[in-house]
Amino acid sequence: MAFRVINGVVYPIGNFPADNLNNYQKPKDINSKENFAEILNSKLSKSESFKISKHAADRLKNVRLDSKDMEKINDIINKAAEKGAKNCLILYKDVALVTSIENRTVITAVEEERMKENIFTNIDSVVII
Repeated sequence: MAFRVINGVVYPIGNFPADNLNNYQKPKDINSKENFAEILNSKLSKSESFKISKHAADRLKNVRLDSKDMEKINDIINKAAEKGAKNCLILYKDVALVTSIENRTVITAVEEERMKENIFTNIDSVVII
């Protein structure tokens, strides 16, 4: 017996007896409600990563952050999210990081010498490390 697969559906071809058609496994429904983004998001845990905006990356060029620092900042974002924060000012070492907790993104960064006499607005929480 020969088969042809078209769009994920198996069809018998030729003049072969079709009595063994029930022995094959039907492929998964290709019209399932889960799309690629949902599957990808379910596989990647959001609590394991965060993004740094281009603006923040430009301002962090002179600041050295190693993998331990990044893990610590990620932990801070996770804790702020657990507390219900939306926009957080993270004071870490000698840098202020304005962070969108909902989007898991560092929006901007301010180094210590530029921090003096600055006003941070639209912040609902502050974490000092």
